Parts: sequence; C-alpha cells; structure tokens
Amino acid sequence: MPTRKLNQEELQAVNLLLDELRHSMEKLSGNSTELLFAIRRKIAKELTYLERGKPMVRRILKARKFEAQHGLCFTCHEALEPDGKYAVLDRMEAMKGYTLENTRLICSECDRKIQRERGYT
Repeated sequence: MPTRKLNQEELQAVNLLLDELRHSMEKLSGNSTELLFAIRRKIAKELTYLERGKPMVRRILKARKFEAQHGLCFTCHEALEPDGKYAVLDRMEAMKGYTLENTRLICSECDRKIQRERGYT
C-alpha cells in the first residue's frame, strides 16, 4: 500500500503549522542559537518517536522477530547474523507502524532489493 500523500489544502495547513512552530521555537529560545538548536533537536527526536517508536521497543520487537523466524531472513530464508545484528526490521505497511503483525526481519541485501522495488533508492 503506498504511503498517503498530503493534498494541496492539507499541505498548506501543515506549512502554516510549521510556520507557527518555527515562530514558537524562536520565541522560546530568546535569540539563543544554542537553545534554538537544542529545541529543534528535541522536537525532531520526539517526532521520530511518534513515527517509529522508541529504540528500545524496536530492539525488543527485533529480538522477538529473530526468535519467531528462527534466525532466518523472512524473504530469502538465509541465516541472519547472530542475534540479527545487521538485520532490518521491515514494516510491510509503513503507516501501520512497528508491530508484531506488521513487521518482518530481513537481511540487508533483501532490504536493499525491496527498497529498490518500492522506488526508495
């Protein structure tokens, strides 16, 4: 399923929200470039967590997938590195998030192939 895109009206509304956020961050920073930088980093990190979940949650999910898949790549069925060290936790549908039902553990080679097929490279 393709990832949903914003239409023109939605994009304009989001751009207004971003303008408000920029203004609020500048006001909160009080002209301190260091504080503004820290505020932007914190907001970016928290938005990433909303999108992807926190790293420890994904790490636990990855370990559960490794066990459930008996240490094999979901796609090519080749053995993954010990503990799935370099394996990729792949979301089948990005919008459904990192859940047990919506993810699979794949080797980096299969990940690159899937990303090319999805047009992300």
